[in-house]
Amino acid sequence: MRSIRAAAVGAVTMSLALAATACGGGSSSGGGSNDSPKELTYWASNQGASVEVDKKVLQPELDKFEKETGIKVKLEVVPWSDLLNRILTATTSGQGPDVLNIGNTWSASLQATGALLPWDAKNFEKIGGRDRFVDSALGSTGVEGQDPAAVPLYSMAYALYYNKQMFADAGITKPPATWDELVETGRKISKDGKWGLGAEGSNLSNNIHQVFVLAKQHGADFFTADGKPDFTSDGAVAAVKQYVDLMAQDKVVAPGNAEYAQNQSLSDFAKGKTAMVLWQTASATFKTMGMKDDEWGVAPAPVPSGAPGAGKATNSMVAGINMAVFKNSDNLDGATKFVKFMTSDAEQKLLNKAYGSIPPVKAAQSDPAFNTQATAVLRETLATSAAALPQVPDESQFETAVGTAVKELFADAANGREVTTGSVKEKLAKAQQQMPSK
Repeated sequence: MRSIRAAAVGAVTMSLALAATACGGGSSSGGGSNDSPKELTYWASNQGASVEVDKKVLQPELDKFEKETGIKVKLEVVPWSDLLNRILTATTSGQGPDVLNIGNTWSASLQATGALLPWDAKNFEKIGGRDRFVDSALGSTGVEGQDPAAVPLYSMAYALYYNKQMFADAGITKPPATWDELVETGRKISKDGKWGLGAEGSNLSNNIHQVFVLAKQHGADFFTADGKPDFTSDGAVAAVKQYVDLMAQDKVVAPGNAEYAQNQSLSDFAKGKTAMVLWQTASATFKTMGMKDDEWGVAPAPVPSGAPGAGKATNSMVAGINMAVFKNSDNLDGATKFVKFMTSDAEQKLLNKAYGSIPPVKAAQSDPAFNTQATAVLRETLATSAAALPQVPDESQFETAVGTAVKELFADAANGREVTTGSVKEKLAKAQQQMPSK
């Protein structure tokens, strides 16, 4: 996605394990129906540089769908900072859209509410079959062994974007491939009001994505094999400390980045204030910010040593957006037709080109647009070196609890307070205590 998700704080304290009995477009029976066959409501996530950009991308496609089917789609583009709260409120109140976008990491948590339509073999058949989709994208659609709670819409991966002119000015000839090289490169650049690396220290989900990858590189995870929180393992603690130390110890991230949560690091990058950003699918946003394609480069995100791959060489989470249907939609048939339309080969090419993301539909990936500078590294990362965040019911609470702990540690670093292994472990232990008890 263009924007890194800012996980909602308030509503995730609600128990996602409670099944919702009525959760969608308004069927009076509490279950799905086709009482309103000529209309749909759709909550789209904010993928572009602004909500207005998304409306310009999506509305022509919704008009096309209406012309083909006679079904009018009422669009609302919801900012990431509001989306999870809005969805959770809808699952408990029964007042929500027919169709919505969800961050793929939320799939298992929202699946646990019972609010979303399961994509069993029959429903997949209505949209052309499950085997149309890339396996890595399907791996982030719900709990393993259960019917998916959503269908992949946009696929993304993290990469290292770098400013070519800033590199040349510092005498740097190639992008860093390892973390040691990144710190060395960042220190050469971090002077005279310019900084080596940008971060979004107050963006909870961005924090999670970064420390999840680093935990993999340290041979750890934030959950045990049976899905229990494990936030204070040596590897998890080392991962969080390494990330925060980019500001606290290495001094390659500006202290002000501790307050960033709305893509300010991308703005700094586009303005030549910051030389590197670790981001998912950033090319379209750079263009809207006035950067030319030849002003930036893209390389795989760093690994400890060697080359990206599996296990400790993982360098991205499997990022992406899924499309879900509320079970109590009063236009279930129309909702399914809309999902089929949005995941058709033609729409997948068009929409993913617009957002600089990768189609999770296999046939659409053959388009040359997805083998450019902007997308080739992302495709390779998704295929060889990305790992899915744990598909467990408590994932969204994990994003909030650990994401907040990292945010607080960045604030400590920005204010000159020492970040130690002990203080990191203390924050993570507190985060683990905030998780639902079983």
